[in-house]
Amino acid sequence: MKTMLDERAKTLLKTLVERYIADGQPVGSRTLSRASGLELSPATIRNVMADLEDLGLIASPHTSAGRVPTARGYRLFVDTMLTAQPLSLEAAALPPELPPDQPQKVIANAAQLLSSLSSFVGVVTAPRKASVFHHIEFMRLSERRVLVIMVAPDGDVQNRVIVTAQDYTSAQLLEASNFLTAHYAGLTIEEVRERLKTEVDALRGEIAALMQAAVQAGSEAIADSQEQVVISGERNLLTVQDFSSDMGSLRKLFDLFEQKTQLMRLLEVSSRAEGVRIFIGGESMVVPYEELSVVSAPYVVDGQVVGTLGVIGPTRMAYDRMIQIVDITSRLVSNALSQK
Repeated sequence: MKTMLDERAKTLLKTLVERYIADGQPVGSRTLSRASGLELSPATIRNVMADLEDLGLIASPHTSAGRVPTARGYRLFVDTMLTAQPLSLEAAALPPELPPDQPQKVIANAAQLLSSLSSFVGVVTAPRKASVFHHIEFMRLSERRVLVIMVAPDGDVQNRVIVTAQDYTSAQLLEASNFLTAHYAGLTIEEVRERLKTEVDALRGEIAALMQAAVQAGSEAIADSQEQVVISGERNLLTVQDFSSDMGSLRKLFDLFEQKTQLMRLLEVSSRAEGVRIFIGGESMVVPYEELSVVSAPYVVDGQVVGTLGVIGPTRMAYDRMIQIVDITSRLVSNALSQK
């Protein structure tokens, strides 16, 4: 597709996208002629517009003589024509670091930072945790109900209530806690699960059963903590003209935020790539709504990608600015979480 456009067509498409992002109005031939700086007749511009429309890069809304970019047009613009501006004063005035003392606070601050800088929606996935346990404890709550307390090496505590097949005395639970901590501490839940497959016959019945229940509880706790998505600024979309004029599409967007698993899948895709990624609505099933774009980047802790953050906003967003905001925030989060 890139080779199909000559320089004149590229210049006009770039101008059209920039004007539409800035004004939110379909762009007419006269505006294009003035803004592009090209000495072209109205007839020539109309011909180029017709060619761009045939290629599926722009479209004509029914109510206007002007044209607007399509998802495909935005994609070509983002991939080949986007020129990053020098950092704005607002972005340059970012706090030098986020408070590293509590990871949850860092994540919440990052989501708010993304939202306030972009005026759209900031999303951050919580850091993926290594599923290692340092200490395990069982407490009897009532008949066949046991509280499993798993403590990670960094002091993070996961609690889970399990229902057991038989009733255990407090003495049995204490013995199991001591045995499992002594033999399995420092392993990941996955490693414990593998070991149990081979060792379960050698373990006494109650310890084997408790260990299997604990592994299950630990896996669930880790899965739950992986699912955490922090969202800030959903209401910002109420003020975006592209959405506020159509309550139906706005409702769809709020549904998307409710179904955090969809956001997780979306951000999961971008965590597998380096640097800033841009997903444009209507291109694929990754972003389910045409009016929506996502600019995202992974963040790292000690060299390992542990999560993703990004901005969700209208397809008509200032991509160059969003790229900078997301890039800077991912670095801030990486630095804050990597400090010991």
